[in-house]
Amino acid sequence: MDIAAASLAMSQNRLTLAASIRVMSLSKDTAEQQANDLVQMLKNAQPDLGNNLDIRV
Repeated sequence: MDIAAASLAMSQNRLTLAASIRVMSLSKDTAEQQANDLVQMLKNAQPDLGNNLDIRV
């Protein structure tokens, strides 16, 4: 394999890796946003839950 072909292959691999990392980053950001939305939704579902304690003796 000559130097030009090796350089081209390395460049393509670098581009593929960069694209994969970008897609994973976008996926991670989306998952974090969905998790935050889920937590917020659960907090809003029953905001008084756990605030009162009824005790009878």
